[in-house]
Amino acid sequence: MSPKGGHLKDEGSKLQVVTAGAIAGLVSRFVVAPLDVVKIRLQLQPYSLSDPLAPLREAPAYRGTVHTIKHILKHEGLTGLWKGNVPAELMYVCYSAVQFTAYRSTTVFLQTALPDNRRLPDSAETFIAGAVSGAAATGATYPLDLLRTRFAAQGRQRVYSSLRGALWDIRRDEGLRGFFRGLAPALGQIVPFMGIFFASYEGLRLRLGHLHLPWGSGDATAGIAASVLAKTAVFPLDLVRKRIQVQGPTRSRYVYSDIPVYTSAVRALRAIYVTEGFRGLYKGLPISLIKAAPASAVTLWTYERSLKLLMSLDKDEGEASI
Repeated sequence: MSPKGGHLKDEGSKLQVVTAGAIAGLVSRFVVAPLDVVKIRLQLQPYSLSDPLAPLREAPAYRGTVHTIKHILKHEGLTGLWKGNVPAELMYVCYSAVQFTAYRSTTVFLQTALPDNRRLPDSAETFIAGAVSGAAATGATYPLDLLRTRFAAQGRQRVYSSLRGALWDIRRDEGLRGFFRGLAPALGQIVPFMGIFFASYEGLRLRLGHLHLPWGSGDATAGIAASVLAKTAVFPLDLVRKRIQVQGPTRSRYVYSDIPVYTSAVRALRAIYVTEGFRGLYKGLPISLIKAAPASAVTLWTYERSLKLLMSLDKDEGEASI
């Protein structure tokens, strides 16, 4: 896609581009799903990683990604690595649609609501539009995010028999509010993430802009570094969100049956820091950062090939109709 939003000669129609993008996203989500399950399991682990007496039973105090994968394969089988993938795939499609629509609408509003002499700087417009679209997409798709976490948190004991069953059980036992447990920290991390990202990116871009590295320009490097910094800064809120998502009447039935009860995000942060240490706030961070690389690679690879396939099919149909 060109920066202006149009497409170049051989880039396909808008419908082909959107379709290829959706296919690429779905395939990418499927490929990195095991890493997502591992991250969630590590985040939900309520034990201190430095405690030598941490319980080692069906749900051991995992010491890293490899141990987590081995344990899941041994006790839950290969399919255990894809628990929660269906709501995750649905969430991805819906999230992208809402985010794109909200981003575009907010940008148009900001550009037309104020006279030209009072227009916001481009960076401010992007920040506001990004924060609004992120908040809108997060709120709209949050029940799917909660379902993904709960399915990924299931061990050998099945808490929910199906996606439909989970919807019914949560609505019956927890009410509509049950679908939005942990929404506050989820929304709370969006604005600081955007702020840290843009501040870091602008600062690094000036220093790295002239570099040409094997994986891209200095701007690309600044973007990657800014993303890592921003994700790391808000990660404790992501961890708290996962812990709160599994609260409720089914809390004791997940792979970790002794996840503490948290009544608010602030109290959860304090409790985790006291009982699990500073490292406890960053459980799952390494795998969270690592999965971004294969996710991007699979997305780009699938997008290019899907687009070429769609264009060739369209070309064949056009030639057949002549």
